[in-house]
Amino acid sequence: MRSTLHNLEQTIRQRRSADPSTSYVAKLTGKGRAKIAQKVGEEAVETVIAAMAGDREGAVGESADLIFHLMVLLADLDVPLDAVLDELDRREGMSGIAEKAARPAD
Repeated sequence: MRSTLHNLEQTIRQRRSADPSTSYVAKLTGKGRAKIAQKVGEEAVETVIAAMAGDREGAVGESADLIFHLMVLLADLDVPLDAVLDELDRREGMSGIAEKAARPAD
């Protein structure tokens, strides 16, 4: 059974090449990766603002917007959702401190 996120990923990938006058995904994709990344940042800030205000309903809506725009960015990078899920699986059971220590130095 496919998850909601997998269904969303498929829809985003299909709509990337649709008519920009009828598809937000196509319109955003047409503006380029920088604009897509900017939208991810905006939605992240809006999510934080809702959280800091204790606005649970707002946080839910903004989180959905954040995930959606992140998935548009991943599609633009040709990174499948499963690659991100695999990375989360790899980190499961590992403390955040240990995970950060295991990352290569910049």
